[in-house]
Amino acid sequence: MATGTLYTYPGNFRAFKALIASEYSGAKVTVDTSFKLGETNKDAAFLKKFPMGKVPAFQSSNGDCIFESNAIAQYVGNEQLQGKSRTDAALVQQWINFGDNEIIPASCTWVFPCLGITQYNKQDTEKAKEQIQKALCVLNSYLAPRTFLVGERVSQADITVACDLLLAYQYVLDPSFRGTYANVNRWFTTLINQPQFKKVIGDFKLCEKMALFDGKKYSELHGGDKKKEAKKEQPKPKKEQPKQEKKKKEVEEDEDDAPRRDEKDPWINSPKTSFDFDAFKRSYSNNDTLTVALPYFWEKFDKENMSIWHCVYKYPEELKKIFMTCNLVGGFIQRIEKMRKFSFGSMCILGEDDKNQISGVWFWRGHDLAFELSPDWQIDFESYTWTKLNADDPKTKTMVQEHFAWEGDFEDLKGLKFNQGKVYK
Repeated sequence: MATGTLYTYPGNFRAFKALIASEYSGAKVTVDTSFKLGETNKDAAFLKKFPMGKVPAFQSSNGDCIFESNAIAQYVGNEQLQGKSRTDAALVQQWINFGDNEIIPASCTWVFPCLGITQYNKQDTEKAKEQIQKALCVLNSYLAPRTFLVGERVSQADITVACDLLLAYQYVLDPSFRGTYANVNRWFTTLINQPQFKKVIGDFKLCEKMALFDGKKYSELHGGDKKKEAKKEQPKPKKEQPKQEKKKKEVEEDEDDAPRRDEKDPWINSPKTSFDFDAFKRSYSNNDTLTVALPYFWEKFDKENMSIWHCVYKYPEELKKIFMTCNLVGGFIQRIEKMRKFSFGSMCILGEDDKNQISGVWFWRGHDLAFELSPDWQIDFESYTWTKLNADDPKTKTMVQEHFAWEGDFEDLKGLKFNQGKVYK
């Protein structure tokens, strides 16, 4: 029977894998309560035993030093958990790898911004959601005729995959999202209510409302307030500026000031607007689209001096593989770099290989096609059919929501489901 000390911080779902395994096997594992993340694991003595300085880390009573959560769980587990037969052992390893590769990266990408641990990135989060859905679909089908992942009893496969899903079930898999996966929900709730699980993780509460990115929490965790204070304490620049700096400031002069010196600016004759494009783009990038970015957009949208447009690719029969369509959209976006200042667009690729289409919703300053303002912007736009939308029409609001949130029925392209998207901002 294994005995030893586990080094970790409170609430580490990776450490739970070993602690729950020890509850099933009877191994005596003691958690070092004096461990301090960022201090203990940087100490020379700790690094000598665990060179990567990562936790969980385990030292047995006989001096064995084990790192990596799955290896520790195997060390403190027993034959029942690891699979009694060659086939069962392989299946246990299969599901452990599944959790490592298909669940953890996506779960952390989605959940960590909600906890303020990492910065929010809309595209990465949307991809993570899709990946979680794929993983849950696989599990849901597999568990339909089964109670556990391997055999008729709890194995390390169940312990590991359940722990990999803890963060998602706690913070983002609300009833609406998880409702489709009844078999996974049944399996997960069965496990977390086992005495061995409850002794380690306590009473677990399933997510009731999907967590969103908390910019304030992120700023606090990453020293945002200190940076602001430091910025306030900086001395004011002298009134007299070097000639080179003055010239640079004149070039970057805001469009609402005196007429621009650069008369070649394509936007110079388009109507000015109170809409802050940069502020909207920050809101869209850093917040949930449906609950924050879209309400912000419609509240600030200046329909007197701005317009919304829908585009569809004219030659869908030429679109073959999804990755080729994706490259086509990427090239279009790259070639209109200077248009970014007063425009925004979301291009959606719908369908699948050999049957796909491109549909986008854009808005910009002015009521005419912005691409016609500069010869540099006219390389690709004529490959699309452009339709100006009425901002007051409910259909427009639906179309904007679908294209900005990357979800919906996309009634303008019946039969084709959203595959992936690219944002021009």
